[in-house]
Amino acid sequence: MLSTRDQLIQYRRLIISPVISEKSMEAGEAQGKYSFRVPLSANKIEIRRAVEALFNVRVLSVNTINVKGKHRRQNIRHRMGKTADWKKAVVKLAPGERIDVMQSG
Repeated sequence: MLSTRDQLIQYRRLIISPVISEKSMEAGEAQGKYSFRVPLSANKIEIRRAVEALFNVRVLSVNTINVKGKHRRQNIRHRMGKTADWKKAVVKLAPGERIDVMQSG
């Protein structure tokens, strides 16, 4: 059994960073939905527990999206490269709950 401190460390590793874009900020204000970058191996139950523990809020639902990496041209001899694939989690909070993503990131 993990101690509370060890669980919080695991949760901080699970929530890599908030996704701060114009679209995600509007969804946070209007609908109570917040987007986070998470590891590809994370599942919805782990994400829900991590957000509830780290931000002290009640989560209603979690949706996940696998974002494919983009192809990019590298400068040396015009070779093609690819950015890494990543996973985004969109978390909907209970009415009245909010997360200040600018301070939490």
